[in-house]
Amino acid sequence: MLLPELGLVDGRRPAFADVELKACAKFGRPRSVYVAPDPMELLDPYLLLERPEIVAKAQRSRRRRHRELFVIQSLEADGTRVRGVLDGRTITRTVKNMKPDFRRLAVVETGDGLDPLALFTGQGGRMLTFSAWDKIRWRAWDRMKAWAGDRPAPVLPRRCWVYHDLRHTFALRLLIFLTREALNDAEDQGLPMSTLLDHMTGNPLLVVQRRLGHAHPSTTYRYIRYLKDPMREVDDAFREWTAAGGASYITIARTLMDLEDAGHAPTRTLHP
Repeated sequence: MLLPELGLVDGRRPAFADVELKACAKFGRPRSVYVAPDPMELLDPYLLLERPEIVAKAQRSRRRRHRELFVIQSLEADGTRVRGVLDGRTITRTVKNMKPDFRRLAVVETGDGLDPLALFTGQGGRMLTFSAWDKIRWRAWDRMKAWAGDRPAPVLPRRCWVYHDLRHTFALRLLIFLTREALNDAEDQGLPMSTLLDHMTGNPLLVVQRRLGHAHPSTTYRYIRYLKDPMREVDDAFREWTAAGGASYITIARTLMDLEDAGHAPTRTLHP
């Protein structure tokens, strides 16, 4: 991510961001990335404290490599296009079409020196590479394991997570949310079942498909298998049971307890 893509220019930070990607997206397919208010707010300490320190330490290194860098002179079209100098030539690039290797060269001349255009920077003040992000992932996994025994800690997966897991999690949570919204809207409007099914299998899936950049809806359909909540089926089964037999939850629980007690009762030996 580059600073102008998130609207992080001139010391301003928007409440949220909707970023259009292409060259950096999976398979180079265009898609939009929504950055919600909460993660945007979490950037404040990094932007105010950590990032300036990293950038300042790498000033000398960037100055030595000045001619190798793409020095931005101006941001155009609301930050979606940049104009600058690379190897003595003035060029213009659309931000969403900039590939990762080219993004790593982008810097802005400020009063304090050369500031990388990338949001997250590493040693040398340049955009983090894939291997650098992988090291961050493993360090995070080590911290998660260290706190795994703490009571509030969640249950950890069997293996270290990968960044692609975040993509699947986002897709599933978004699909669940949109499907529930579609159900609620249809119920409020009293729509017939046919219209409801069209809405469920159309809009929510198409929104997720666009967000993920899937070329075919069939790829997005794979997430449908995870939509059903098994606990809802359990609740429905209990309701059907009580409605049919007239028993309450308390009656059912007592019956199950009696059966369990009978199963653990000592066996009596019968003598002739």
